[in-house]
Amino acid sequence: MARLTRILIGVNVAVFALETVSGPRLLASFALWPVGHFFVAQFDNPVGFKLWQLITCGFLHANFLHLAINMYALWMFGSDVERAVGPRHYLTLYFASLLSSSVTQLLVVSMMTSTGVYPTVGASGAIFGVLLAFGLLFPRRTIVLLIPPIPMPAIVFVILYALLELFSGVFGTDQGVAHFAHLGGMIGAYLTLRHWRRRARVVYYS
Repeated sequence: MARLTRILIGVNVAVFALETVSGPRLLASFALWPVGHFFVAQFDNPVGFKLWQLITCGFLHANFLHLAINMYALWMFGSDVERAVGPRHYLTLYFASLLSSSVTQLLVVSMMTSTGVYPTVGASGAIFGVLLAFGLLFPRRTIVLLIPPIPMPAIVFVILYALLELFSGVFGTDQGVAHFAHLGGMIGAYLTLRHWRRRARVVYYS
């Protein structure tokens, strides 16, 4: 496993361990909340959006399964992307995807006035950006789905996954999953890679 990918996984695991002992206090300050001030039952003080939450929300997770799925995906795709673009650019890509994901989620939540107030957490926005980068950097690399076990080129997998996220977001399937945030992470990664490609900093592999 590449060094920076290992560090990112370690930080996410460490923060989750801190979550388990601190209770809801970390969520109140560091999860991504809608713009405004809100009184939520399990918190003593009002909660609401703070600028740092655009980044810190990406290191919090709802439960162990949420953490495990995200870290498994980062382990699968992150190392190859890190080796392809280098640690510095990889870190830039990761945080650009996370930031774009958080901004997208914030905009979507602001337009959904009928929904309740809830926090958004998880590294999946950044990881969807890493996934998109993997598909663009290694478009012909074979990926085998678990269910059903169908092999396909990486770029096909990424396109199908993006379409599924768009469908789920538009039609409201899988309630509680920030589908548009995932798409926002992909957009952030795409724009970053496009910028680098124009400056000839990224090589696309077959």
